[in-house]
Amino acid sequence: MEVGDLAPEFALPDQEGKVHRLSDYRGRWVVLYFYPKDDTPGCTTEACGFRDEKGRLESLGAVVLGVSADDVESHKRFAEKYRLNFPLLADPGREAILAYGAWGKKNLYGKAYEGVLRQTFLIDPEGRIAKIWRKVSPEGHAEEVAEALLALKGA
Repeated sequence: MEVGDLAPEFALPDQEGKVHRLSDYRGRWVVLYFYPKDDTPGCTTEACGFRDEKGRLESLGAVVLGVSADDVESHKRFAEKYRLNFPLLADPGREAILAYGAWGKKNLYGKAYEGVLRQTFLIDPEGRIAKIWRKVSPEGHAEEVAEALLALKGA
C-alpha cells in the first residue's frame, strides 16, 4: 500500500452491528485507523484522541473509522466505557487488516509475536490513499491527522 493507491474496499460491522463499507464514504475524507486491542492503554489514548478531535475532523469533511480484530461486543463495551463517538469496526477475520497491511511482527517485553499494527490511512474523497502513518504514537495522533488533513486540503 502506497500513497496514491486505491484503498481496498471493506464491509465490516461497527459496535452496533451496522455494516460500513469504504464505498459508503465516497466523496468524503476517511481516517481509517487500525489498532491492536480494545480497552488497552495505548489504544484507549488513541481512541479518546479521535473522540476529542472528531468535531474538527468532521469540519474538515472527514469521518473517523477505527478497526481492530476485536468483535462487535468488545467494541460496544469499549465505545460505551469511553463515550467514543465514531464507528469501531470489528474485523476478527482480519480481512481489512490484511488488505491494508496492518498485520505483522511485533515485540512485547522481548517476546516476538504477530498482531495488528497501529497504523493510520487517510483516504481522499476519490477513495485513494492520501497519507499513511506506519508507526503511530497514540498520544497526539488525532491532532497530527487533523493537521495533515488541513495541509492536504490547503485550508
